[in-house]
Amino acid sequence: MTSVAVTLAEWAAGLEPGREDLELAHRSLLDTVAVTLAARDHRVTRLAAELPEGARWAVAGHVLDFDDLHMPSTTHVSVVCVPTALAVSEGAGGGGARAYLAAAGVMARLGTALGWRHYSAGWHATCTAGAPAAAAGAAVALGLPAERIAAAMALAVPAAGGVQRAFGTDAKSLQVGFAVEAGIRAARLAAAGAQADPAALDAWLPLVGGDPSAVDPSGPIVPNGLAIKLYPCCYALQRPISALSGLSADPAAVRRIVLRTPEATVVPLIHHRPQDGLQGKFSLEYAAATALLDTYAGFGSFTDEAVRRDEARRLVGLVETKLDPGGDWLLDGELEAEVHMADGTVLRARQQYPPGSPARPPTPDQLAAKLADCVAGLDTDPAAWTWENAATTLRRYCHDR
Repeated sequence: MTSVAVTLAEWAAGLEPGREDLELAHRSLLDTVAVTLAARDHRVTRLAAELPEGARWAVAGHVLDFDDLHMPSTTHVSVVCVPTALAVSEGAGGGGARAYLAAAGVMARLGTALGWRHYSAGWHATCTAGAPAAAAGAAVALGLPAERIAAAMALAVPAAGGVQRAFGTDAKSLQVGFAVEAGIRAARLAAAGAQADPAALDAWLPLVGGDPSAVDPSGPIVPNGLAIKLYPCCYALQRPISALSGLSADPAAVRRIVLRTPEATVVPLIHHRPQDGLQGKFSLEYAAATALLDTYAGFGSFTDEAVRRDEARRLVGLVETKLDPGGDWLLDGELEAEVHMADGTVLRARQQYPPGSPARPPTPDQLAAKLADCVAGLDTDPAAWTWENAATTLRRYCHDR
């Protein structure tokens, strides 16, 4: 049987994007560059200043948890694949969009082959699938043939790590940057002639719970598309925030909050009494609080000060979570919410697909509002960004901060 690395390398080398593929790549470019610029002054972005630029951009693009997600693989595809393509494509023959799509397609397929068992075991699939995917995308950007792309992916295997215990800490976004750095390094080593056994990828997959036979190069370049976040926090919070935001509840009159959801949908939500903004991004209880307190759960809702608000802490303490057994993805089943008020009224909401998910794609107005919010105060227009000039834009605003 042909190895996974060879199969994916041949697929990536022969990639011929169509119109819809290029449209997805362009939307991913705009969304990723925007959320990266939004984090230009973040403390973790400054900590990452010594990393190579592709890795540094990935850290900034992920630290706010506002970047897109591939649902079947539970991987943040574009925050790995856009910085990789932008950092390597200049002066190379692969082209930004094509390199991005090659990396994104490899990452989606590897992540899907790793599966829910891998994610629910505690791995950060964005990093595990991301390092070999970044290697593939960087190798395509460098114009390497299939044999060298496979070698690059094998050379990235030692860096294919990352765990969910990092969620809510600086390490979460930093380990995504490490995956991008490792992938680009692997591709450049392969371009220089470094040898590796492509079967290393096949051996690694089952070691971390994956199934090599599940890697399927057929179908769209990015199977099932990508989910765009409308709130800057873990994707597992998009649904509860969206559902609860639709209720007209006076926060001061709330006496009890009951949330019912499949247990799979809360796997990454490990902070039940968050102490700062990063932890708040991975707290189901805080999601309920900000949805009821804030007109829009945006950047201001996930600061340290916002998470520590007295009223937010009170609401967090009122949340009761009832988990139904099972599930195998973050939007499994439905979220059912009850908000009990002081006068005895019970407000109810239920939802499966939040706005921005592939089943409910963001409207042009929603995407435009997100991009504008991200670049507020900057002299740059997302409508003017292209694969040819986006790296210059990132360097202008994110260099040596």
